[in-house]
Amino acid sequence: MNLLRRVAPPVLLGIAALVAWELVVSLGRIAPFILPAPSAIWHELVVQRRNVGEAGVASGLNALVGLAWGTVAGVLAAMAASRFRVLSEVSVPLAAVLNALPIIALAPILNNMFESTSSVPRRLVAGIIVFFPVFINTLRGLREVDPTHRELMTSYAAGGWTFTRLVRLPGALPFVFTGLRQASSLAVIAAVVAEYFGGLQDGLGARITSAAAFTAYPRAWAFVVGACLLGLFFYLATLLLERIAMPWKTRLIS
Repeated sequence: MNLLRRVAPPVLLGIAALVAWELVVSLGRIAPFILPAPSAIWHELVVQRRNVGEAGVASGLNALVGLAWGTVAGVLAAMAASRFRVLSEVSVPLAAVLNALPIIALAPILNNMFESTSSVPRRLVAGIIVFFPVFINTLRGLREVDPTHRELMTSYAAGGWTFTRLVRLPGALPFVFTGLRQASSLAVIAAVVAEYFGGLQDGLGARITSAAAFTAYPRAWAFVVGACLLGLFFYLATLLLERIAMPWKTRLIS
């Protein structure tokens, strides 16, 4: 019942928005190149379901690899920064600079560094975008340590890395997953947008630009829907992973 109460409002709102969208397009006779009707997009999504699925798998794999290495790099960098103050002062501005790099500038440069059939540039772009939210949130969590735990580990004469591994990192898990939730959607966005700038033409971004170039706007929107569904899948997978890693949080909420 609680799940139904949480799910029903956004579902009803989404249905109402789609109905309003359909009515505005059909009654207002809006041209498809401005805004296609949901019915036309759905038709193309059904017709192109195989192509959308294959492109979604290609983009999803790039996003997954980028999310994985970006998360590992972010957590390791945060552990090192929390251990050494000088490294913390240097790494935070550097991470901010990486976060400020626009994809439209980064993707073409990386594409020129690798072969045109390589997926490495897109995975690098996704990982770089993922790094910042994971790093910042993990570092914040590592810095918030219960004084009682600190005194206990000091009484055991625990070393710095032992203290980080046994106390800091487990205590920072909620912060890690906060960053991971943000990064999961960003990884998909980065992987799809990076496909706009050349390279292997097998992902959702390449299909969107190709359909738009041929003025097949409902088809382009169908691939956009595929990208939205891919981002939602990544986010829900992150939530599931968080519940598995921190089952006590679920019990506290319930």
